[in-house]
Amino acid sequence: MEKHQKFSLWYVLLGVWLVLIAQQYITSFMAVKVIPYSEFLKLLRENRVTEVAITANRIQGKVSTDVDGLIKGETFRTLRVDPEISSLLEQYKVEFKGEIESTFLKDLFSWIAPMLVFVGIWYFLIRRMAGQQPGFMSLGKNKAKIYMENELNVRFDDVAGVDEAKQELVEVIEFLREPARFTELGGKMPKGVLLIGPPGTGKTLLAKAVAGESGVPFFSMSGSEFVEMFVGLGAARVRDLFTQAKQKAPCIIFIDELDALGKARGFGAMGGHDEREQTLNQLLVEMDGFDPRAGVILMAATNRPEILDPALLRPGRFDRHILVDRPDKKGREAILRVHLKGVVTEQDIDIEKIANMTPGMVGADLANVVNEAALLAARRKKKKVGTAEFEEAVERIIGGLEKKNRVINRQEREIVAHHELGHAIVALMLPGTDPVQKISIIPRGIAALGYTMQVPTEDRFLMRKAELLNKIATLLGGRAAEEIVFGDVSTGAHNDLAKATDIARGMVTEYGMSSKLGHVYMAPEKRAPFMENPFQAKGEYSEATAQLIDIEVRSIIEEQYGVASEILNDKKEVLSRGAALLLEKEKIDGEELKALLA
Repeated sequence: MEKHQKFSLWYVLLGVWLVLIAQQYITSFMAVKVIPYSEFLKLLRENRVTEVAITANRIQGKVSTDVDGLIKGETFRTLRVDPEISSLLEQYKVEFKGEIESTFLKDLFSWIAPMLVFVGIWYFLIRRMAGQQPGFMSLGKNKAKIYMENELNVRFDDVAGVDEAKQELVEVIEFLREPARFTELGGKMPKGVLLIGPPGTGKTLLAKAVAGESGVPFFSMSGSEFVEMFVGLGAARVRDLFTQAKQKAPCIIFIDELDALGKARGFGAMGGHDEREQTLNQLLVEMDGFDPRAGVILMAATNRPEILDPALLRPGRFDRHILVDRPDKKGREAILRVHLKGVVTEQDIDIEKIANMTPGMVGADLANVVNEAALLAARRKKKKVGTAEFEEAVERIIGGLEKKNRVINRQEREIVAHHELGHAIVALMLPGTDPVQKISIIPRGIAALGYTMQVPTEDRFLMRKAELLNKIATLLGGRAAEEIVFGDVSTGAHNDLAKATDIARGMVTEYGMSSKLGHVYMAPEKRAPFMENPFQAKGEYSEATAQLIDIEVRSIIEEQYGVASEILNDKKEVLSRGAALLLEKEKIDGEELKALLA
């Protein structure tokens, strides 16, 4: 790896200090005693001057005997006053000569030395800037980070929760290790492998693991690093990247965030002359041009495959698509075990329980959970991380940071307590809902004054109509509890209303769960923002159908609000007792609420 010398201001100060010391030393070494002109005349009359050298402005000479302030043979200097000094010197038989005054040393230390110091400063600054930003002649060079085979220590064992994706990539590794085994049979390796999945699922880590397992160089670059303000620069960088990759074949080229470079053409503000489109065209040409037998495999990652140009996804380019999805329960357990290797934990840590508490979380979220738990244990001065820290870390990531210092008046605390108990009681009374684990009235995050934590017992991929209706009723339980207890409602249910309305609208327009509209899909087609046509209607149905959709959505909401109100009216005593307990303890578990209901 190339090493860059770092510039430091201390080097400049040291250089200036050395120059000043040298100048002072040389000046003292060549010191000459300066005397008045009258003193010179006195020495001349006393025949104590042996020889002098005369210039246009000064007289320099030596004395023959010791006098006040001068030693025998010491040089003296005085400012010339009398222009006709030669006759006087002849009178006292003093040897004299004329000299041209030299200012070389004076000019050297007065001008040249400071100039050298400033040139040195300028040189170091230019070197430093050149290390951070390439010069004009190197603008077309690619910015890829090159990892050689001995620099990558990531293996498949470091990647967990994506077993299906790893199985798909085993073939790529075998081709890079033994390309002859495939080419002998006439087979061709896919030119491009596209990793698709939500953010944080480990796409970049998986690509590094492929290079680490294969033992080949790894070129890593982001899609946004190709495009710059200069026209043609992105295309030049693409050409340079593939040229370098062919020289180091077999190797892997990895382009992260491909959607920054590979958006569908024709929708940009500048049309076909857009710099991004020229860069994409060059990438397509390079993918068509390089020989798959050379051992160069192009890998890319994106979480927005719907906006990629179709030419990128056709066979012969990115012809193998691998889904890196959110991990299931077993996958989350495996990911947690990987991240817990370097953490000191207690013996009774239940990893399965932690995995149950984190549905929908990806690898990055789980790494954050483990790190937050370790920080909490260190803050509490504990030697090991326990289950309580992991539970609190999950709550912190889901709900936000606890704000115990926020002052809430008594009336608002009562409203929040009854609101959260309303959610919890409705969830416990209806079938098919997620179990209630904890209810809290401690403010969290930006706007949450309380929360009810429901943890699913298993991963779900389908939901029945009855379960969706029960979920809407649970969301509306907080608003219903406020109206029953206080006879009024507050603004605390705005997020619950938004979620309930989205579920109801999805039931009507996407899932065909409305008896009046039937089994018809009426949601507008979801497209990328830049691909939307402003002159096209948002929904492919009439205004009468849109009015019927609104009526059905409102009907579902009102019906489930009635269900929640009926449950809470029947359990009004439990609601009051539970709210009093919650106001006293600020947090209660689901088991305590079940005991009240029993």
